[in-house]
Amino acid sequence: MRPVSDLETAARPVARRAVFLDRDGTLIRDPGYLADPAGVELFPATGDALRALAECGLALVVCTNQSGIARGKYTVEQYERVARRLEDLLRDEGVSLLATYYCPYHPEGDVPPWNCDHDDRKPAPGMWLRAARDLGIDLAASYTIGDGERDVVAGKRAGTTSILVAAGRDKWPLPVGGPFDPDFTARDLREAAIWVMRREARPLPGRPGAPLSGTPRPAARVP
Repeated sequence: MRPVSDLETAARPVARRAVFLDRDGTLIRDPGYLADPAGVELFPATGDALRALAECGLALVVCTNQSGIARGKYTVEQYERVARRLEDLLRDEGVSLLATYYCPYHPEGDVPPWNCDHDDRKPAPGMWLRAARDLGIDLAASYTIGDGERDVVAGKRAGTTSILVAAGRDKWPLPVGGPFDPDFTARDLREAAIWVMRREARPLPGRPGAPLSGTPRPAARVP
């Protein structure tokens, strides 16, 4: 086998580290089958928490199931308008997503071609695996944060460290001590970000409610 030179080693791209984020119920309030951009509402801590995660050197990647497309609740075009609205609101918070992946499939849907199962549908890890290939992400050095069991299971199957946001705990069974249990259960996105910051040896806020991010929220844009 030919030895690898120092120059060749230095030329290899360094794999990104990322945090994979669920959308509905994690970043924004979940009204159910969100089809109208006007209904996109960030949780109060979302901007600060995401800025803090980005300061940990983590790219931000959204992975969201959107079975409403297969079920005929909204169209791909409506989903895309909602996604753009989310990106606009995050931009106002000084947050940029590296990428967003969504799964429009569901086997109980009635709108072809989406009315079938798919490897991208959480709790399968297809969106994570695609992101790793597309974006050069090191899954073993990355995190997953979501409010559902399916988010945690997909993240664990992909090899990430996975955090359950438990604000909507009545929706999901409690952890049972199995291989797909969350590595940490947080009350909300802020507490999840603090746990990641501690693991990443980042400075923590000195008092409850203090900003997590060293980067303040940008000033409001003047219309």
